[in-house]
Amino acid sequence: MGLEVTVETTETGYLLDHNAWDENVARALAEKEGLELTEQHWDVLNYLRDEYINNNANQPNDRNMNKAMSEKWGRKVSSKELYDLFPGKPSKQAGLIAGLPESRRKGGY
Repeated sequence: MGLEVTVETTETGYLLDHNAWDENVARALAEKEGLELTEQHWDVLNYLRDEYINNNANQPNDRNMNKAMSEKWGRKVSSKELYDLFPGKPSKQAGLIAGLPESRRKGGY
């Protein structure tokens, strides 16, 4: 059996410390959200973490996520595709699973 790790979260389920995140934490958060992570999920999660950690705590909105995944996957990615991956609103649900703080931004654009 794997080692069980406890991480602290806010009342809304976001990690208190984004540095406590790893792939096992992501899987546990995703499971709690009713999601099984695929390679495409990981692409989105890694993109969001990279933006947050290496770009001044940037938390891209859904439109920017569409653009970034279109570039990464080499084809036009629709909002529907991101909502299929993260039905609880891509920027919010993916951010939660990526271990980032809760975004205070309103709306998807």
